[in-house]
Amino acid sequence: MIYRYPLSGGLALLLLAGCSTTAAPDPQTAFMARLGSLCGKAFAGKLISNEVPDADMVGAAMIMHVRECSAEAIRIPFHVARKDGSWDRSRTWVITRTATGLRLKHDHRHEDGSADKVTQYGGDTANGGTAARQAFAVDQDSITMFRREGLSKSVTNIWAVEVAKTSAPNASFAYELRRTGENARFFRVEFDLTKPVTPPPPPWGAE
Repeated sequence: MIYRYPLSGGLALLLLAGCSTTAAPDPQTAFMARLGSLCGKAFAGKLISNEVPDADMVGAAMIMHVRECSAEAIRIPFHVARKDGSWDRSRTWVITRTATGLRLKHDHRHEDGSADKVTQYGGDTANGGTAARQAFAVDQDSITMFRREGLSKSVTNIWAVEVAKTSAPNASFAYELRRTGENARFFRVEFDLTKPVTPPPPPWGAE
């Protein structure tokens, strides 16, 4: 079910000593509000980075869909066109609130809806970030799974999500993966927020 994100986390009006003062929301509340304002909309994008492991995505059509939104969680399916004309609808980015900040998880599914063996990985914010960008350092559960599945290079992953004000020139949404050191890695896709597209079918495993 698709529904609009309640923007009650916006500016709060405080009355002090008979004078009105407007307090800005904290960066993570503002970030979630920006994402929530896109709820129900989809946007086309492309691969920005250029690394060998992502060769199949070079030039591929991509769509991100802010599909499900609540005050506590936003689900964003990421659809990638295949060379045969079909679409890979296996990935959904899930951003939730926690007691200490925000969390990003990756819900990976097979076409029959079953969970991939590498799924529900991600991380948490270590600081407040900004209204435009939040970074998520890999969590211990994900590290354990990566090691179990032979993906030890991923144990230092840091993901980031960026969302610009839609009123900004060339406004965009970006998803990024980065790690440095011996196992350096960079992956980034960007989506044009100035031109909504027709929402795609549900991701695999969703109704």
